[in-house]
Amino acid sequence: MGYRPASDGSFAVSASPPPTPPASGRGVRRAIAEAASRFAFSETWRLDAELLMAHALGITREALLLCHLDDPVPAAFAALVERRAAQEPIAYITGTRAFWTIDIAVGPGALIPRADSETLIEAAVEHFRDRAPARILDLGTGPGTLLLAALDQWPEASGLGVDASDIALALARDNATRLDMASRATFVAGDWAAGLTGRFDLILANPPYIGTEESLLDEVRAYEPAAALFAGPDGLDDYRIIAPQLPALLAPGGAAILEIGSTQTNAVTALLVAEGLAVTPRNDLGGRPRALVAT
Repeated sequence: MGYRPASDGSFAVSASPPPTPPASGRGVRRAIAEAASRFAFSETWRLDAELLMAHALGITREALLLCHLDDPVPAAFAALVERRAAQEPIAYITGTRAFWTIDIAVGPGALIPRADSETLIEAAVEHFRDRAPARILDLGTGPGTLLLAALDQWPEASGLGVDASDIALALARDNATRLDMASRATFVAGDWAAGLTGRFDLILANPPYIGTEESLLDEVRAYEPAAALFAGPDGLDDYRIIAPQLPALLAPGGAAILEIGSTQTNAVTALLVAEGLAVTPRNDLGGRPRALVAT
C-alpha cells in the first residue's frame, strides 16, 4: 500500500488548533478534551482522542459518545495518549482500521489503509456492475486491505495477494481468517507479479509512489515502512515494473486498477498505454486523481 505526501492534501495538518480543555467537568469528557489539546499535529485531533478513549474502554466510539462521556477515565488511557502525542498512528495504537465494509487489523511493518484507497474498490464495482469478477489479484497487498474488501464485495470470488513483506503477509493471513475468508484468499511472497501465471478478472495495486525527496508528515515517515512508501526520485519505479506485467495476467473483459499520487496521472497513464492498455482516470472523494482503470 502507498501514501500521499503532505502536498497532496491527504496528510495536511489542520490550521485550526484544538480547543482549550474546559475548566470544569470530570471523567471521560474532560480527559478527551485534554488529550485532544495535545494532538495539534493531527488534522483529526478530536476524533483521535475519542478513538483512543473508546479503545481504552473496550467499546465503540458511537457507544462512547452516546452513553459514556461521564464515566471514570480508564487507567489505560494515559499511556495511549502518550503514544499518540509522540505521533504514533492511531491505527497502530488501536490495532485496527475500518476500510470499505470491513475492519482490517494493522500493526507496525504494514501500511495503514486510507479512505482514499476505497476509490479503487468503487472503480471496480462500477466496472463489474453487470457481473462479478471470479479471480482477483492484489499486488502489494499489505495487510490484505484491497483483496479482502473486494472478496467481501463479491462473496463468490477468490483471490491472490502478493507482497514482499513477511510482516504484512502475516497480518493479511490473520485478517483473512478473522473475516472468514481464508478459504478464498491466498497470500504469497513475491516481487510484484514476477512468476505469476494465469488470468485474473480484477487486478488491484496500490504500490509505493512517493518520491524519495518528497515530504511526509512525521507520523508517516517515522512509523510506516519506507519500502512501501518510496519509489525512486520520481515515485514511478514500481509502476515501471508493474505495467509490463499486466497484459499477460488480465483476463478478457477484466480491469487492472492502480492507485496513483495526485500528480502522476499522465506519467502512469503513459506507462500503461505503452503496454497496449486503455486507461480511464478516477478521482477520490476530494476530487483528486487517485486511480487508473486499465483495460
